[in-house]
Amino acid sequence: MKVAVVDDHPLVREGIRSVLEMEDDFELVGWAGSGRDAQQLIPPLHPDVVMVDLRLPGEYGVEIIKNLRPHLPGCRFIVLTTYSGAEDISQALEAGVDGYILKEALPEEMLLALRLVGRGRPYFDPAVMQSVVRQPRGDNAQLSELTGRELDVLRALARGLSNKEIAALLYITEHTVKKHISGILGKLQLKDRVQAALYAAAHGIANNDAHGSGVPD
Repeated sequence: MKVAVVDDHPLVREGIRSVLEMEDDFELVGWAGSGRDAQQLIPPLHPDVVMVDLRLPGEYGVEIIKNLRPHLPGCRFIVLTTYSGAEDISQALEAGVDGYILKEALPEEMLLALRLVGRGRPYFDPAVMQSVVRQPRGDNAQLSELTGRELDVLRALARGLSNKEIAALLYITEHTVKKHISGILGKLQLKDRVQAALYAAAHGIANNDAHGSGVPD
């Protein structure tokens, strides 16, 4: 897996390099210290995953990700930061990031995040999930409003499954999956499927495999 890094701290970049060099399945193909450098240097490298610092001098990592995405089709993006505030998390989620790692994470956590994101599965630091859950929504009442099939779909979302994979798993159509996701987002007052996955993981819903409930759709 080819990894690129956008971070202005040399020690952070060298730390990531030292961790990745010990693994056979990773290659650190390059890094940039600013959004401008990232635009020029990273697209030609065709990385599979780009890790982006949330705060660079005079720049915001989410905007860097938005600017890079059109030039890197198929690439996945992970926020790497010391910040876990609700506003930062919300903006990152709205930008469709695939992962959110705190710089205090252990090397093993970073590697796990990279491997999961590289396989198309989201990864968000547990502290980030807790922050999302702490946002007042009347969780218990809203969660109890979900049907059994919606809970099945929510578990599948927490596993990072696509609509097609969920449909096959639950023996329903993709159209039905979309209807259930819409219902989940509305009842839980969530913005998108990534927030739904975080919500499920933080509430322990993801601990049980999704399964067909035998309930008509």
